[in-house]
Amino acid sequence: MTEIKPNAAHWGFFDAVIDKGRVTEVRPFGPDPAPPVLLRSMADAVHAPSRIDQPYVRKGWLRGERAGAPRGGDAFIPVSWDKVTTLIAGEVARIRAEHGDEAIFGGSYGWSSAGRFHHAKSQLQRFLALGGGYTSSVNAYSYATAQALLPHVLGTNEVLLGKVTGWDAIARHAKIMLCFGGLAAKNGLVSAGGAGAHDYIPSMRRAVAAGVRLVNISPFRGDTEEELGADWIPIRPGTDTALMMGVAHELIALGRPDEAFLASHCVGWDKLKPTLADRSPAWASAITGVPVETIRTLARDLATLPSMLTCAWSIQRADYGEQPYWMLVALAAMLGTIGKPGQGVAFGYGSINGMGTTSRRDLPSPSLPSSPNRVQRFIPVARIADLLENPGGTLPYNGRDLPLPDIRMVWWAGGNPFHHHQDLNRLLRAWSRPETIVVNEPWWTSVARHADIVLPATTTLERNDIGSASRDRYIRAMHQCVPPQGLARNDHDALADIADALGYRERFTEQRDEMAWVRHLYERWRVNSGRMGWEPPSFEEFWAEGHVEVPRADAPYTQFTDFHTDPQEHPLDTPTGKVELWSETIAAFNLPDCPPMPSWLPPRESLLSAAEDELHLLSLQPPTRLHGQLDMGRVAAEAKIQGREPITISAADAAKRGLKAGDIVRIHNARGACLGGLKIREDLLEGVALMATGAWFDPLEPGVPGSLCVHGNPNVLAPDIATSTLTQGLSAQSCLVRLERWEGPLPPVKVHVPPPIELE
Repeated sequence: MTEIKPNAAHWGFFDAVIDKGRVTEVRPFGPDPAPPVLLRSMADAVHAPSRIDQPYVRKGWLRGERAGAPRGGDAFIPVSWDKVTTLIAGEVARIRAEHGDEAIFGGSYGWSSAGRFHHAKSQLQRFLALGGGYTSSVNAYSYATAQALLPHVLGTNEVLLGKVTGWDAIARHAKIMLCFGGLAAKNGLVSAGGAGAHDYIPSMRRAVAAGVRLVNISPFRGDTEEELGADWIPIRPGTDTALMMGVAHELIALGRPDEAFLASHCVGWDKLKPTLADRSPAWASAITGVPVETIRTLARDLATLPSMLTCAWSIQRADYGEQPYWMLVALAAMLGTIGKPGQGVAFGYGSINGMGTTSRRDLPSPSLPSSPNRVQRFIPVARIADLLENPGGTLPYNGRDLPLPDIRMVWWAGGNPFHHHQDLNRLLRAWSRPETIVVNEPWWTSVARHADIVLPATTTLERNDIGSASRDRYIRAMHQCVPPQGLARNDHDALADIADALGYRERFTEQRDEMAWVRHLYERWRVNSGRMGWEPPSFEEFWAEGHVEVPRADAPYTQFTDFHTDPQEHPLDTPTGKVELWSETIAAFNLPDCPPMPSWLPPRESLLSAAEDELHLLSLQPPTRLHGQLDMGRVAAEAKIQGREPITISAADAAKRGLKAGDIVRIHNARGACLGGLKIREDLLEGVALMATGAWFDPLEPGVPGSLCVHGNPNVLAPDIATSTLTQGLSAQSCLVRLERWEGPLPPVKVHVPPPIELE
């Protein structure tokens, strides 16, 4: 008998069609105006050959090969849940007793599932906190640099990832929108917690129809949807700050800075302005490759047209990534637009669904309650290798020297550092240092293959849960569609048994099973929403209907409106209460790699310093999966070239190297090498290569640092260097590579089937 059940993923809500215990089809959520193609891969995820069918332990770990042992090349031994529970509980207790709670790293960074109860990182960190605590991480790979910087400049991160100026306000009031990094359509198809309404693309189209001119400032024309008709300004990667400074110089020459706004709403203009004196359009053109007249035209347009300025999150994931974000704020301040209706500055419009779609009324979202972590040790999220390599050392971050504990155990759930992290060969070496690595994972991804103990986790379709994203107007009931595959278990149930062995099951479970927790989270949300003036339906109604629609917002929203109207009455949360174009706080840190005002700092790796045969590699979010999720699915498989991740270069660069579309190429630099399938585009700046992240890391010689990734993970190439000692973000987008045709036999891709398994 065929059944249809509601569920959700980060790429959208859907109804699953189940026949004879298998998911055979998924159908998009009815109200969704732009459902993504990624839904086609959902059934593949549940029934993939790469599913982990039961608990496993690395053979060498069982023999006592712990700290210092290379991981990734060993066979795995299947064990029972009873045995693995005893092993983990004993190891946690031993490490806490011998080395302290801080010796456990529970960073567990990653997207996990859309469900708010079964969110793996939340489950694991709650478990570890209740057991005594753990070393954690802060910020997000996507925008870590901006997260640390913007509170110094604007007093908030809302301008980065919160409720930013809405597309409806932009459509009403702006006439030009500068988009550094573009507005890539593919990025608007995903959001953490799922989406019932992919309003991002329709919102952009409505703004263009209303007369907003989009300007795509990017090496790639395709970073803005073709039908939006955006102006394209090709620019060398890593030089956005120079272009902004050239525009600022021209605004000064035209006498157009809003001196009144700069005096009343900002501090530091007197220090920044003199530094722009020699940042002419000609100077900027030599660095960026953008013609002088184009820079001057941009300045004239900004001086005369109501404007919105934005940077994609990717712009700050580069050498000195603080500078373009800070300079864009300065440019908006010069124009006096911050807080004007539909104008000003915000970040991330081209990075994720929901940015600027302010149709949802301000209400909370359902979430699992956290538990306080008694351990105060943490690292910036991208500094894992530093943590593991330098026990007892320190790491500078945001004016502090962070002590680095001696990590003996790493526990990861719901994410994959071999997707997020850079310079994977360095990570491999650092990854060998802990005594024990535990991973909860549904599939044999690269992080599972590099673990000591692997716990098979259920997928979204094997659980009951609630899907919710803070910027989406729907709350989704997620019904279990199929039973757990093999011996897979929900993270909560597995952790509850380990907590039982350690003596705190009752505190962890609060005597609730899965459905009791789901009901509890909904009722908490329902009560909180009621306090804010709206009463959601009962849980029974919600569960039967499959979703709840949150009321729409009453009016178009512009960020910083109150501040613009009266900066004395509504100051920013900065030391001065104003936009800080110069930061006394950062000046006091005396950092050589992050001056106290926007500055041009030449990137360490870029086309400005490249050899003739080098290309600037930009690693991007793929259109065929979410980061590494769904790499085993049909949508990702159909886009690969002979099973390899595509790499795109310009027609001119292909001709120089005698390459043609469909060739398998070896991409390499001093950090590592991988294979890729070649694609050629006419609308890509010469000297630039594009390659999506997320192809599961598949070294030719597993466990051997430096081995060729035969599948095409560009993170073997990207530098593991901080943007600066202020923010400690990642510099993945500052990466030079060489490539040539692969002439030898093509190695098989093995990462989508289980690793070697032996019986004990």
